[in-house]
Amino acid sequence: MIAPEIKQQLKPIVGEKWFLDSPSELYAYSYDATPMYQALPDAVIMPASTREVSEILKIANRHKISIIPRGSGTNLAASTIPVQGGIVLNMNRFNRIYEIDTKNLTATVGPGVITADLHQAVEALGLFYPPDPGSMKISTIGGNMSQGAGGMRGLKYGVTKDYIMGLEYVLPSGEILRCGGKNVKDVAGYDMTRLLVGSEGTLAVVTEITLKLLPLPETKRTLVAFFTNLVDAARTVEKIIAAKIIPATVEFMDQGTMKVVDEYAGLGLPLELKSMLLIEQDGPEQLALRDIERIAEIARESGAAKVEAAKTSEEGAKLLTARRAALSALSRMKPTTIMEDATVPRSRLAEMVGEVERIAGKYGLQICTFGHAGDGNLHPTCMTDERNREEIERVEKAFAEIFQASIRLGGTITGEHGVGLAKMNYLHLKVGESGIELMRRIKEAFDPNHIMNPGKIFAAAERRRLVVKR
Repeated sequence: MIAPEIKQQLKPIVGEKWFLDSPSELYAYSYDATPMYQALPDAVIMPASTREVSEILKIANRHKISIIPRGSGTNLAASTIPVQGGIVLNMNRFNRIYEIDTKNLTATVGPGVITADLHQAVEALGLFYPPDPGSMKISTIGGNMSQGAGGMRGLKYGVTKDYIMGLEYVLPSGEILRCGGKNVKDVAGYDMTRLLVGSEGTLAVVTEITLKLLPLPETKRTLVAFFTNLVDAARTVEKIIAAKIIPATVEFMDQGTMKVVDEYAGLGLPLELKSMLLIEQDGPEQLALRDIERIAEIARESGAAKVEAAKTSEEGAKLLTARRAALSALSRMKPTTIMEDATVPRSRLAEMVGEVERIAGKYGLQICTFGHAGDGNLHPTCMTDERNREEIERVEKAFAEIFQASIRLGGTITGEHGVGLAKMNYLHLKVGESGIELMRRIKEAFDPNHIMNPGKIFAAAERRRLVVKR
């Protein structure tokens, strides 16, 4: 609990309107998009300036009150659950695009800017911000940065971390610092920008972000290929890359996902087939068309039962929109939907798809798989019911085996969702005990009082699943 006298110090910083502490107001901040995790904060504060953030952190640090930075709460790693109470620092008032610099091809924004709004703003100027997480119509740039978000265009263009050039951030002590900037080259000291990206609010509060932009591609071409099994689809991806073609997007859906997406979007997919690839290429028109034609040939040579090119850009956009709706469509099937993001090198994709199928059968679970096949990032998604404890135990065992299989194949436990609470039990599989200890020492240097988003990533209980029931 936060003592009344401390609340009286905090309220004037932002004003009564932006300080919430009634139970009804706090409830909305007790959970995020991750199923099965919940805990109430003691207060929610909505600052609008770096100075306000600094003043709040000074008081919180002095009294050792937890700070949980939060954007739209769309993360799938339970990274914004206030497991030790404290203050949820809602950064959504930092929602301005401060500058779009057409000379340096950068944008400087507040962390509360919605990702899709940034896309729209820069594309109006003929520029391009490639990262496109599935939640982009809701998620914020700050949240994308904090979780190391990816998206459908990761294969060709990279992910959020590849576009963050500079940050303004506030340490728990209240000190305001900057790192990086608009320079294309900058190797002055440790790369603090890279360290803060993906740190899930455990080190500092980011208050300004400078992003790299690209010229907007001239055109797009879209193709879908359907297969009688999952493995042929995965091998097709490997062969496309081996042919030295790097599509903008290579998305994968298995039969279960195809069925619910088709029901949702009315696409008329051939649901008797077992899997599909949705492929987009962009760039100069002749190059995009040439690549799509060659990809179609490779798909047929690899066993595709059906290959179709979108006839218009609108048709292609509809297919991509439907793929973005995969999680929403699957979530209608059962009360609880758990989506993970086991990731492997592209060359091991077929093996990983096979492992997910095997593990789902072993535990008698319905696991649909879709994801960013072009960069090896699969989203095995289990439809279940958290009220069925016996089934949830099987789900946990299944995902533990899926993560172990990913590591065995040279992959990782998370490609774009982050660690948070949901995966801290598995972090040691990827980084080892020494790696966890080094991360803890880095956190200690930033946050000696351990107020920044405590209990996340590598908490003392990283081997024990902490499930705070709704």
